Amino acid sequence: MATFPRQLSELPAWKSLEAHHRAIQDLHLRELFAKDPTRGQRMALEAEGLYLDYSKNRVTDETIRLLVQLAEQSDLASRTQAMFGGEKINLTENRAVLHVALRAPRGASFVVDGVNVVPQVHAVLDKMAGFANRVRSGDWTGHTGRPIRNIVNIGIGGSDLGPVMAYEALRHYSDRTKVFRFVSNVDGTDFCEAVQDLDPSETLFIVSSKTFTTQETMTNAHSARAWLLGAFGQDKAAVARHFVAVSTNAGKVAEFGIDTANMFEFWDWVGGRYSMDSAIGLSTMLAIGPENYRSLLDGFHAMDEHFRTAPAGQNLPVLLALLSIWYANFFGTDSVAVLPYEQYLKRFPAYLQQLTMESNGKYVTVDGRHVNYDTSPVYWGEPGTNGQHSFYQLLHQGTRIIPCDFIAFAESLNPVGPHHDLLLANAFAQAEALAFGKTRAEVESEGTPGWLVPHRVFEGNRPSNMLLARRLTPDMLGKLVALYEHIVFVQGVIWNIDSFDQWGVELGKVLAQRIVPELTSDQPPDLRHDSSTNCLIRRYRTLRGR
Repeated sequence: MATFPRQLSELPAWKSLEAHHRAIQDLHLRELFAKDPTRGQRMALEAEGLYLDYSKNRVTDETIRLLVQLAEQSDLASRTQAMFGGEKINLTENRAVLHVALRAPRGASFVVDGVNVVPQVHAVLDKMAGFANRVRSGDWTGHTGRPIRNIVNIGIGGSDLGPVMAYEALRHYSDRTKVFRFVSNVDGTDFCEAVQDLDPSETLFIVSSKTFTTQETMTNAHSARAWLLGAFGQDKAAVARHFVAVSTNAGKVAEFGIDTANMFEFWDWVGGRYSMDSAIGLSTMLAIGPENYRSLLDGFHAMDEHFRTAPAGQNLPVLLALLSIWYANFFGTDSVAVLPYEQYLKRFPAYLQQLTMESNGKYVTVDGRHVNYDTSPVYWGEPGTNGQHSFYQLLHQGTRIIPCDFIAFAESLNPVGPHHDLLLANAFAQAEALAFGKTRAEVESEGTPGWLVPHRVFEGNRPSNMLLARRLTPDMLGKLVALYEHIVFVQGVIWNIDSFDQWGVELGKVLAQRIVPELTSDQPPDLRHDSSTNCLIRRYRTLRGR
Protein backbone atom coordinates (compact mmCIF):
# COMPACT_ATOMS: atom_id res chain seq x y z
CA MET A 1 0.00 0.00 0.00
CA ALA A 2 1.41 3.35 -0.98
CA THR A 3 1.57 5.84 1.88
CA PHE A 4 2.63 9.42 1.66
CA PRO A 5 2.64 12.47 3.90
CA ARG A 6 -0.37 14.65 3.26
CA GLN A 7 -2.47 17.09 5.16
CA LEU A 8 -6.17 16.70 4.48
CA SER A 9 -6.85 20.41 4.64
CA GLU A 10 -4.40 20.99 1.78
CA LEU A 11 -6.25 18.79 -0.71
CA PRO A 12 -7.92 20.71 -3.56
CA ALA A 13 -11.30 19.10 -2.87
CA TRP A 14 -11.12 20.13 0.79
CA LYS A 15 -10.48 23.74 -0.15
CA SER A 16 -13.34 23.60 -2.65
CA LEU A 17 -15.61 22.17 0.04
CA GLU A 18 -14.67 25.00 2.40
CA ALA A 19 -15.70 27.56 -0.23
CA HIS A 20 -18.81 25.58 -1.11
CA HIS A 21 -19.82 25.40 2.55
CA ARG A 22 -19.56 29.17 2.88
CA ALA A 23 -21.83 29.53 -0.12
CA ILE A 24 -24.60 27.15 0.97
CA GLN A 25 -24.37 26.95 4.76
CA ASP A 26 -27.49 29.08 5.23
CA LEU A 27 -29.62 27.22 2.68
CA HIS A 28 -32.67 25.70 4.30
CA LEU A 29 -34.01 22.27 3.43
CA ARG A 30 -37.39 23.90 2.80
CA GLU A 31 -35.79 25.91 0.00
CA LEU A 32 -33.89 22.94 -1.41
CA PHE A 33 -37.05 20.83 -1.62
CA ALA A 34 -39.12 23.71 -3.01
CA LYS A 35 -36.63 24.26 -5.83
CA ASP A 36 -36.46 20.55 -6.71
CA PRO A 37 -39.74 18.60 -6.44
CA THR A 38 -37.87 15.41 -7.41
CA ARG A 39 -35.26 15.73 -4.66
CA GLY A 40 -36.78 12.96 -2.54
CA GLN A 41 -36.64 10.54 -5.46
CA ARG A 42 -33.24 11.60 -6.78
CA MET A 43 -31.32 11.66 -3.54
CA ALA A 44 -31.95 8.04 -2.71
CA LEU A 45 -29.89 4.91 -3.16
CA GLU A 46 -30.82 1.25 -2.88
CA ALA A 47 -28.37 -1.63 -2.56
CA GLU A 48 -28.52 -5.11 -1.04
CA GLY A 49 -32.07 -4.60 0.21
CA LEU A 50 -31.24 -1.37 2.03
CA TYR A 51 -32.92 1.83 0.85
CA LEU A 52 -31.18 5.06 1.81
CA ASP A 53 -33.01 8.38 1.61
CA TYR A 54 -30.36 11.07 2.01
CA SER A 55 -32.43 13.91 0.59
CA LYS A 56 -32.92 15.50 4.02
CA ASN A 57 -29.25 16.44 4.20
CA ARG A 58 -27.99 19.98 3.77
CA VAL A 59 -26.34 19.17 0.48
CA THR A 60 -26.70 19.87 -3.22
CA ASP A 61 -25.54 17.84 -6.19
CA GLU A 62 -22.38 19.94 -6.12
CA THR A 63 -21.76 18.98 -2.49
CA ILE A 64 -21.89 15.30 -3.36
CA ARG A 65 -19.62 15.82 -6.37
CA LEU A 66 -17.01 17.57 -4.23
CA LEU A 67 -17.23 14.99 -1.46
CA VAL A 68 -16.64 12.21 -3.98
CA GLN A 69 -13.63 14.16 -5.24
CA LEU A 70 -12.37 14.29 -1.66
CA ALA A 71 -12.59 10.51 -1.44
CA GLU A 72 -10.73 10.15 -4.72
CA GLN A 73 -7.98 12.57 -3.69
CA SER A 74 -7.65 10.72 -0.39
CA ASP A 75 -6.71 7.58 -2.34
CA LEU A 76 -9.76 5.67 -1.11
CA ALA A 77 -9.75 3.21 -4.01
CA SER A 78 -6.19 2.01 -3.44
CA ARG A 79 -6.61 1.93 0.34
CA THR A 80 -9.72 -0.21 -0.10
CA GLN A 81 -7.84 -2.52 -2.42
CA ALA A 82 -5.02 -2.75 0.12
CA MET A 83 -7.42 -3.80 2.89
CA PHE A 84 -9.11 -6.46 0.78
CA GLY A 85 -5.68 -7.55 -0.43
CA GLY A 86 -4.47 -8.37 3.08
CA GLU A 87 -1.85 -5.63 3.24
CA LYS A 88 -0.82 -4.51 6.70
CA ILE A 89 -2.80 -1.31 6.82
CA ASN A 90 -2.80 -1.31 10.63
CA LEU A 91 0.53 0.43 10.50
CA THR A 92 1.30 0.94 14.19
CA GLU A 93 0.80 -2.77 14.94
CA ASN A 94 2.06 -4.03 11.56
CA ARG A 95 -1.08 -6.11 11.01
CA ALA A 96 -3.43 -6.87 8.19
CA VAL A 97 -7.06 -5.82 8.62
CA LEU A 98 -9.08 -8.62 7.11
CA HIS A 99 -12.38 -8.98 8.94
CA VAL A 100 -13.90 -9.28 5.45
CA ALA A 101 -12.29 -12.74 5.26
CA LEU A 102 -14.43 -13.90 8.20
CA ARG A 103 -17.54 -13.88 6.01
CA ALA A 104 -16.00 -14.94 2.71
CA PRO A 105 -17.61 -18.00 1.08
CA ARG A 106 -15.75 -21.26 0.75
CA GLY A 107 -13.44 -21.14 -2.21
CA ALA A 108 -12.71 -17.43 -1.87
CA SER A 109 -9.17 -16.23 -1.38
CA PHE A 110 -7.94 -13.65 1.11
CA VAL A 111 -4.19 -13.78 1.58
CA VAL A 112 -2.22 -12.76 4.67
CA ASP A 113 1.56 -13.20 4.57
CA GLY A 114 1.24 -15.44 1.53
CA VAL A 115 -1.40 -17.74 3.05
CA ASN A 116 -5.05 -17.93 2.01
CA VAL A 117 -6.83 -17.65 5.37
CA VAL A 118 -10.32 -18.58 4.14
CA PRO A 119 -9.86 -22.35 4.72
CA GLN A 120 -8.79 -21.57 8.32
CA VAL A 121 -11.89 -19.42 8.79
CA HIS A 122 -14.22 -22.17 7.57
CA ALA A 123 -12.47 -24.79 9.66
CA VAL A 124 -13.30 -22.75 12.76
CA LEU A 125 -16.86 -22.10 11.54
CA ASP A 126 -17.37 -25.83 11.00
CA LYS A 127 -16.01 -26.56 14.48
CA MET A 128 -18.34 -23.93 15.96
CA ALA A 129 -21.29 -25.40 14.09
CA GLY A 130 -20.57 -28.91 15.32
CA PHE A 131 -20.33 -27.70 18.91
CA ALA A 132 -23.44 -25.53 18.62
CA ASN A 133 -25.47 -28.43 17.24
CA ARG A 134 -24.40 -30.66 20.14
CA VAL A 135 -25.35 -28.07 22.74
CA ARG A 136 -28.62 -27.11 21.07
CA SER A 137 -29.69 -30.75 20.66
CA GLY A 138 -28.78 -31.73 24.21
CA ASP A 139 -26.02 -34.11 23.16
CA TRP A 140 -23.49 -31.98 25.04
CA THR A 141 -24.18 -32.39 28.73
CA GLY A 142 -22.75 -30.92 31.89
CA HIS A 143 -20.76 -32.64 34.61
CA THR A 144 -23.82 -34.41 36.03
CA GLY A 145 -25.18 -35.44 32.65
CA ARG A 146 -27.82 -32.74 32.43
CA PRO A 147 -28.23 -30.78 29.16
CA ILE A 148 -27.07 -27.18 28.93
CA ARG A 149 -29.88 -24.66 29.31
CA ASN A 150 -27.90 -21.52 30.22
CA ILE A 151 -25.08 -19.93 28.22
CA VAL A 152 -23.03 -17.12 29.80
CA ASN A 153 -20.63 -15.21 27.55
CA ILE A 154 -17.70 -13.66 29.44
CA GLY A 155 -15.76 -11.02 27.53
CA ILE A 156 -15.31 -7.28 27.27
CA GLY A 157 -15.16 -4.72 24.48
CA GLY A 158 -15.51 -6.43 21.14
CA SER A 159 -15.83 -9.78 22.89
CA ASP A 160 -19.02 -8.55 24.56
CA LEU A 161 -20.59 -5.68 22.63
CA GLY A 162 -20.89 -7.63 19.38
CA PRO A 163 -22.31 -10.82 20.90
CA VAL A 164 -24.81 -9.05 23.17
CA MET A 165 -25.95 -6.75 20.37
CA ALA A 166 -26.37 -9.67 17.97
CA TYR A 167 -28.26 -11.72 20.55
CA GLU A 168 -30.69 -8.89 21.25
CA ALA A 169 -31.04 -8.06 17.55
CA LEU A 170 -31.75 -11.67 16.57
CA ARG A 171 -33.65 -12.80 19.66
CA HIS A 172 -36.66 -13.47 17.42
CA TYR A 173 -34.64 -16.28 15.81
CA SER A 174 -33.13 -17.63 19.04
CA ASP A 175 -33.72 -20.89 20.89
CA ARG A 176 -36.23 -19.83 23.56
CA THR A 177 -35.58 -22.94 25.65
CA LYS A 178 -32.19 -21.53 26.58
CA VAL A 179 -31.12 -18.54 28.66
CA PHE A 180 -28.33 -16.28 27.42
CA ARG A 181 -26.44 -13.89 29.68
CA PHE A 182 -23.46 -11.62 29.05
CA VAL A 183 -20.85 -10.60 31.61
CA SER A 184 -18.29 -7.90 30.86
CA ASN A 185 -17.85 -5.39 33.66
CA VAL A 186 -15.23 -6.17 36.32
CA ASP A 187 -17.77 -4.84 38.83
CA GLY A 188 -18.75 -8.01 40.69
CA THR A 189 -22.40 -7.08 40.42
CA ASP A 190 -22.35 -7.88 36.71
CA PHE A 191 -21.28 -11.47 37.34
CA CYS A 192 -23.44 -12.03 40.42
CA GLU A 193 -26.63 -10.81 38.76
CA ALA A 194 -25.91 -12.88 35.65
CA VAL A 195 -25.69 -16.19 37.52
CA GLN A 196 -27.95 -15.56 40.51
CA ASP A 197 -30.88 -17.64 39.23
CA LEU A 198 -28.92 -20.19 37.19
CA ASP A 199 -28.35 -23.86 37.93
CA PRO A 200 -24.59 -24.61 37.67
CA SER A 201 -25.29 -28.13 36.40
CA GLU A 202 -27.05 -26.63 33.34
CA THR A 203 -24.73 -23.67 32.71
CA LEU A 204 -22.03 -23.26 30.06
CA PHE A 205 -19.51 -20.40 30.17
CA ILE A 206 -17.84 -19.05 27.05
CA VAL A 207 -14.64 -17.21 28.00
CA SER A 208 -13.58 -14.89 25.18
CA SER A 209 -10.07 -13.48 25.38
CA LYS A 210 -7.51 -13.71 22.61
CA THR A 211 -4.56 -13.91 25.04
CA PHE A 212 -6.57 -15.34 27.95
CA THR A 213 -5.04 -12.61 30.08
CA THR A 214 -7.54 -9.72 29.71
CA GLN A 215 -7.91 -8.41 33.25
CA GLU A 216 -11.69 -7.94 33.38
CA THR A 217 -12.49 -11.10 31.46
CA MET A 218 -10.20 -13.37 33.45
CA THR A 219 -11.34 -11.91 36.77
CA ASN A 220 -14.91 -12.77 35.82
CA ALA A 221 -13.85 -16.16 34.44
CA HIS A 222 -12.13 -17.12 37.71
CA SER A 223 -15.20 -16.03 39.66
CA ALA A 224 -17.31 -18.20 37.37
CA ARG A 225 -14.93 -21.11 37.92
CA ALA A 226 -15.15 -20.68 41.70
CA TRP A 227 -18.96 -20.47 41.50
CA LEU A 228 -19.09 -23.69 39.48
CA LEU A 229 -16.62 -25.63 41.64
CA GLY A 230 -18.49 -24.54 44.74
CA ALA A 231 -21.54 -26.36 43.37
CA PHE A 232 -19.57 -29.51 42.52
CA GLY A 233 -17.55 -29.99 45.69
CA GLN A 234 -14.38 -28.55 44.11
CA ASP A 235 -14.29 -31.33 41.51
CA LYS A 236 -12.05 -29.73 38.89
CA ALA A 237 -13.16 -32.22 36.26
CA ALA A 238 -16.40 -30.21 36.05
CA VAL A 239 -14.61 -27.26 34.45
CA ALA A 240 -14.09 -29.03 31.12
CA ARG A 241 -17.82 -29.72 30.80
CA HIS A 242 -18.96 -26.21 31.65
CA PHE A 243 -16.33 -23.96 30.07
CA VAL A 244 -15.18 -23.39 26.51
CA ALA A 245 -12.75 -20.74 25.28
CA VAL A 246 -12.46 -18.34 22.38
CA SER A 247 -8.73 -17.70 22.41
CA THR A 248 -5.36 -18.38 20.82
CA ASN A 249 -3.45 -19.13 24.02
CA ALA A 250 -3.76 -22.90 24.38
CA GLY A 251 -1.41 -23.01 27.37
CA LYS A 252 -3.45 -20.59 29.45
CA VAL A 253 -6.70 -22.22 28.37
CA ALA A 254 -5.46 -25.65 29.50
CA GLU A 255 -4.12 -24.20 32.75
CA PHE A 256 -7.60 -22.86 33.49
CA GLY A 257 -8.99 -26.39 33.09
CA ILE A 258 -10.65 -26.04 29.68
CA ASP A 259 -10.12 -28.85 27.20
CA THR A 260 -8.23 -27.24 24.30
CA ALA A 261 -10.37 -29.34 21.96
CA ASN A 262 -13.06 -26.83 22.97
CA MET A 263 -10.96 -23.78 22.19
CA PHE A 264 -12.14 -21.77 19.19
CA GLU A 265 -9.48 -19.73 17.43
CA PHE A 266 -9.33 -16.33 15.83
CA TRP A 267 -6.44 -14.31 14.45
CA ASP A 268 -4.45 -11.13 14.96
CA TRP A 269 -5.71 -9.75 11.63
CA VAL A 270 -9.15 -9.49 13.28
CA GLY A 271 -9.56 -6.46 15.50
CA GLY A 272 -11.69 -6.98 18.61
CA ARG A 273 -14.39 -4.54 17.54
CA TYR A 274 -14.55 -6.24 14.14
CA SER A 275 -14.77 -9.77 15.53
CA MET A 276 -18.47 -10.48 16.15
CA ASP A 277 -18.55 -12.72 13.06
CA SER A 278 -15.46 -14.70 14.14
CA ALA A 279 -15.39 -17.34 16.89
CA ILE A 280 -16.35 -14.45 19.19
CA GLY A 281 -19.82 -15.05 17.75
CA LEU A 282 -20.06 -18.52 19.29
CA SER A 283 -22.81 -17.37 21.67
CA THR A 284 -24.68 -15.95 18.67
CA MET A 285 -24.47 -19.27 16.85
CA LEU A 286 -25.63 -21.13 19.96
CA ALA A 287 -28.63 -18.79 20.16
CA ILE A 288 -29.77 -18.70 16.52
CA GLY A 289 -28.23 -21.89 15.13
CA PRO A 290 -25.56 -22.48 12.47
CA GLU A 291 -27.90 -21.93 9.51
CA ASN A 292 -29.02 -18.50 10.67
CA TYR A 293 -25.44 -17.66 11.62
CA ARG A 294 -24.28 -18.41 8.09
CA SER A 295 -27.08 -16.17 6.81
CA LEU A 296 -25.65 -13.42 9.04
CA LEU A 297 -22.24 -13.96 7.44
CA ASP A 298 -23.79 -13.89 3.97
CA GLY A 299 -25.24 -10.47 4.77
CA PHE A 300 -21.83 -9.19 5.84
CA HIS A 301 -20.28 -10.51 2.63
CA ALA A 302 -22.95 -8.98 0.41
CA MET A 303 -22.26 -5.53 1.87
CA ASP A 304 -18.50 -6.13 1.58
CA GLU A 305 -18.90 -6.78 -2.12
CA HIS A 306 -21.13 -3.75 -2.62
CA PHE A 307 -18.55 -1.58 -0.87
CA ARG A 308 -15.68 -3.10 -2.82
CA THR A 309 -17.26 -2.75 -6.26
CA ALA A 310 -19.80 0.10 -6.34
CA PRO A 311 -18.74 3.54 -7.62
CA ALA A 312 -18.25 6.08 -4.83
CA GLY A 313 -21.38 8.09 -5.61
CA GLN A 314 -23.51 4.92 -5.63
CA ASN A 315 -21.82 3.27 -2.68
CA LEU A 316 -23.79 3.18 0.58
CA PRO A 317 -20.85 3.17 3.04
CA VAL A 318 -18.88 5.74 1.04
CA LEU A 319 -21.82 8.11 0.71
CA LEU A 320 -22.76 7.90 4.39
CA ALA A 321 -19.13 8.37 5.45
CA LEU A 322 -18.79 11.43 3.22
CA LEU A 323 -21.96 12.95 4.64
CA SER A 324 -20.66 12.43 8.18
CA ILE A 325 -17.42 14.19 7.21
CA TRP A 326 -19.38 17.04 5.65
CA TYR A 327 -21.07 17.73 8.98
CA ALA A 328 -18.16 17.00 11.32
CA ASN A 329 -15.56 18.97 9.42
CA PHE A 330 -17.50 21.77 7.76
CA PHE A 331 -20.52 22.37 10.00
CA GLY A 332 -18.59 21.55 13.17
CA THR A 333 -21.06 18.98 14.48
CA ASP A 334 -19.68 16.82 17.27
CA SER A 335 -22.10 13.89 17.50
CA VAL A 336 -24.30 11.57 15.46
CA ALA A 337 -27.55 10.09 16.76
CA VAL A 338 -28.33 6.55 15.62
CA LEU A 339 -32.06 5.97 16.00
CA PRO A 340 -33.32 2.45 15.25
CA TYR A 341 -37.10 2.23 15.07
CA GLU A 342 -36.83 -1.45 15.95
CA GLN A 343 -36.78 -2.64 19.54
CA TYR A 344 -34.55 -5.59 18.71
CA LEU A 345 -31.81 -3.10 17.77
CA LYS A 346 -31.78 -1.52 21.22
CA ARG A 347 -28.08 -2.35 21.70
CA PHE A 348 -27.03 -1.31 18.20
CA PRO A 349 -26.08 2.29 19.14
CA ALA A 350 -23.94 0.99 22.03
CA TYR A 351 -22.23 -1.44 19.67
CA LEU A 352 -21.51 1.41 17.23
CA GLN A 353 -19.93 3.48 19.99
CA GLN A 354 -16.96 1.14 20.18
CA LEU A 355 -16.83 0.51 16.44
CA THR A 356 -16.72 4.21 15.58
CA MET A 357 -15.02 5.96 18.48
CA GLU A 358 -12.36 3.38 19.31
CA SER A 359 -11.53 3.26 15.62
CA ASN A 360 -11.46 6.94 14.72
CA GLY A 361 -11.00 8.75 18.02
CA LYS A 362 -7.47 9.74 17.00
CA TYR A 363 -5.59 13.05 16.82
CA VAL A 364 -2.49 11.70 15.08
CA THR A 365 -2.30 10.84 11.38
CA VAL A 366 -0.73 7.68 10.01
CA ASP A 367 2.33 9.86 9.40
CA GLY A 368 2.57 10.70 13.11
CA ARG A 369 1.46 14.32 12.75
CA HIS A 370 -1.19 16.07 14.81
CA VAL A 371 -4.37 16.61 12.78
CA ASN A 372 -5.66 20.14 12.22
CA TYR A 373 -9.28 19.03 11.81
CA ASP A 374 -11.82 17.08 13.83
CA THR A 375 -12.01 13.30 13.58
CA SER A 376 -14.63 10.96 15.04
CA PRO A 377 -17.84 12.50 16.35
CA VAL A 378 -19.59 10.94 19.34
CA TYR A 379 -22.06 8.24 18.30
CA TRP A 380 -25.05 7.66 20.55
CA GLY A 381 -28.74 6.84 20.42
CA GLU A 382 -31.73 4.84 21.61
CA PRO A 383 -34.59 3.06 19.89
CA GLY A 384 -37.65 5.00 18.79
CA THR A 385 -40.14 5.85 20.02
CA ASN A 386 -38.57 5.88 23.50
CA GLY A 387 -36.05 8.54 22.53
CA GLN A 388 -38.83 10.87 21.42
CA HIS A 389 -39.82 11.24 25.05
CA SER A 390 -36.31 11.95 26.30
CA PHE A 391 -33.68 13.56 24.07
CA TYR A 392 -35.56 14.50 20.89
CA GLN A 393 -36.25 17.90 22.45
CA LEU A 394 -32.53 18.58 22.01
CA LEU A 395 -32.57 17.29 18.42
CA HIS A 396 -35.42 19.62 17.44
CA GLN A 397 -34.84 22.80 19.44
CA GLY A 398 -31.38 22.50 20.95
CA THR A 399 -28.50 24.79 20.05
CA ARG A 400 -26.47 21.99 18.48
CA ILE A 401 -26.98 20.43 15.08
CA ILE A 402 -26.96 16.64 15.49
CA PRO A 403 -27.16 14.61 12.27
CA CYS A 404 -29.38 11.56 12.69
CA ASP A 405 -29.39 8.08 11.16
CA PHE A 406 -32.89 6.60 11.30
CA ILE A 407 -33.13 2.82 10.80
CA ALA A 408 -36.52 1.25 10.12
CA PHE A 409 -38.14 -1.88 8.69
CA ALA A 410 -41.31 -2.24 6.66
CA GLU A 411 -42.39 -5.46 8.36
CA SER A 412 -42.54 -6.21 12.06
CA LEU A 413 -41.27 -9.50 13.43
CA ASN A 414 -44.08 -9.28 15.97
CA PRO A 415 -47.16 -7.88 14.19
CA VAL A 416 -49.61 -6.72 16.83
CA GLY A 417 -52.58 -4.57 15.87
CA PRO A 418 -51.61 -1.05 14.75
CA HIS A 419 -48.22 -0.99 16.52
CA HIS A 420 -45.96 -1.15 13.49
CA ASP A 421 -47.79 1.45 11.44
CA LEU A 422 -47.61 3.81 14.42
CA LEU A 423 -43.91 3.06 14.85
CA LEU A 424 -43.05 3.83 11.23
CA ALA A 425 -45.31 6.87 11.15
CA ASN A 426 -43.26 8.26 14.02
CA ALA A 427 -39.97 7.51 12.27
CA PHE A 428 -41.00 9.28 9.07
CA ALA A 429 -42.60 12.16 11.00
CA GLN A 430 -39.52 12.80 13.10
CA ALA A 431 -37.30 13.01 10.02
CA GLU A 432 -39.80 15.35 8.38
CA ALA A 433 -40.07 17.55 11.48
CA LEU A 434 -36.29 17.76 11.85
CA ALA A 435 -35.91 18.82 8.23
CA PHE A 436 -38.73 21.29 7.79
CA GLY A 437 -39.70 22.36 11.28
CA LYS A 438 -42.55 24.76 11.86
CA THR A 439 -42.33 28.44 10.97
CA ARG A 440 -43.41 31.39 13.04
CA ALA A 441 -46.14 32.14 10.53
CA GLU A 442 -47.48 28.60 10.83
CA VAL A 443 -47.53 28.82 14.61
CA GLU A 444 -49.26 32.21 14.57
CA SER A 445 -51.86 30.99 12.09
CA GLU A 446 -52.99 28.46 14.70
CA GLY A 447 -53.98 31.30 17.03
CA THR A 448 -51.10 30.74 19.42
CA PRO A 449 -50.72 33.57 21.95
CA GLY A 450 -47.84 35.88 21.04
CA TRP A 451 -45.81 35.15 24.17
CA LEU A 452 -45.95 31.42 23.41
CA VAL A 453 -45.06 31.64 19.71
CA PRO A 454 -41.22 31.50 20.11
CA HIS A 455 -41.54 28.34 22.17
CA ARG A 456 -43.62 26.62 19.50
CA VAL A 457 -41.37 27.45 16.53
CA PHE A 458 -39.18 24.67 15.11
CA GLU A 459 -36.33 26.02 13.00
CA GLY A 460 -35.87 22.75 11.15
CA ASN A 461 -32.92 22.33 8.80
CA ARG A 462 -31.71 19.47 10.99
CA PRO A 463 -30.19 16.77 8.74
CA SER A 464 -30.98 13.06 8.77
CA ASN A 465 -30.60 9.85 6.80
CA MET A 466 -33.33 7.22 6.61
CA LEU A 467 -32.30 3.59 6.16
CA LEU A 468 -35.27 1.40 5.33
CA ALA A 469 -35.31 -2.37 4.78
CA ARG A 470 -38.08 -4.92 4.53
CA ARG A 471 -37.37 -6.96 7.64
CA LEU A 472 -34.75 -7.48 10.34
CA THR A 473 -33.24 -10.85 9.48
CA PRO A 474 -29.81 -12.34 10.24
CA ASP A 475 -28.82 -11.47 6.69
CA MET A 476 -29.94 -7.85 7.09
CA LEU A 477 -28.18 -7.46 10.45
CA GLY A 478 -24.95 -8.55 8.78
CA LYS A 479 -25.47 -5.91 6.10
CA LEU A 480 -26.11 -3.18 8.65
CA VAL A 481 -23.04 -3.99 10.72
CA ALA A 482 -20.80 -4.23 7.64
CA LEU A 483 -22.26 -0.93 6.41
CA TYR A 484 -21.03 0.87 9.50
CA GLU A 485 -17.72 -1.01 9.52
CA HIS A 486 -16.99 0.35 6.06
CA ILE A 487 -18.25 3.84 6.97
CA VAL A 488 -15.61 3.84 9.70
CA PHE A 489 -12.95 2.68 7.24
CA VAL A 490 -13.79 5.42 4.72
CA GLN A 491 -13.77 8.07 7.44
CA GLY A 492 -10.36 6.88 8.62
CA VAL A 493 -8.92 6.92 5.11
CA ILE A 494 -10.07 10.49 4.50
CA TRP A 495 -8.93 11.67 7.93
CA ASN A 496 -5.62 9.86 7.23
CA ILE A 497 -5.63 8.05 10.59
CA ASP A 498 -5.14 4.42 11.56
CA SER A 499 -8.66 3.17 12.30
CA PHE A 500 -7.46 -0.21 13.52
CA ASP A 501 -5.23 0.42 16.52
CA GLN A 502 -6.45 1.59 19.93
CA TRP A 503 -3.49 2.84 21.93
CA GLY A 504 -5.79 5.22 23.77
CA VAL A 505 -7.18 2.37 25.89
CA GLU A 506 -3.77 1.26 27.14
CA LEU A 507 -2.58 3.95 29.55
CA GLY A 508 -5.46 3.61 31.99
CA LYS A 509 -4.97 -0.17 32.08
CA VAL A 510 -1.27 0.20 32.92
CA LEU A 511 -1.96 2.72 35.69
CA ALA A 512 -4.72 0.52 37.13
CA GLN A 513 -2.26 -2.37 37.49
CA ARG A 514 -0.01 -0.06 39.50
CA ILE A 515 -2.86 1.15 41.73
CA VAL A 516 -4.36 -2.27 42.55
CA PRO A 517 -1.67 -3.28 45.10
CA GLU A 518 -1.79 0.21 46.56
CA LEU A 519 -5.47 -0.30 47.33
CA THR A 520 -5.10 -3.80 48.74
CA SER A 521 -1.79 -3.83 50.64
CA ASP A 522 -1.84 -4.39 54.39
CA GLN A 523 0.67 -1.60 55.00
CA PRO A 524 0.17 2.03 53.89
CA PRO A 525 1.75 2.27 50.44
CA ASP A 526 4.35 4.81 49.36
CA LEU A 527 2.13 6.83 47.00
CA ARG A 528 3.80 8.73 44.18
CA HIS A 529 0.84 9.85 42.08
CA ASP A 530 -0.51 13.36 41.76
CA SER A 531 -2.09 14.84 44.90
CA SER A 532 -5.64 14.08 43.74
CA THR A 533 -4.99 10.41 43.03
CA ASN A 534 -3.01 10.02 46.27
CA CYS A 535 -5.90 11.49 48.28
CA LEU A 536 -8.45 9.24 46.57
CA ILE A 537 -6.39 6.12 47.29
CA ARG A 538 -6.01 7.10 50.95
CA ARG A 539 -9.73 7.86 51.27
CA TYR A 540 -10.64 4.52 49.71
CA ARG A 541 -8.32 2.66 52.06
CA THR A 542 -9.83 4.49 55.03
CA LEU A 543 -13.37 3.63 53.94
CA ARG A 544 -12.31 -0.01 53.60
CA GLY A 545 -10.63 0.01 57.04
CA ARG A 546 -7.14 -0.49 55.68
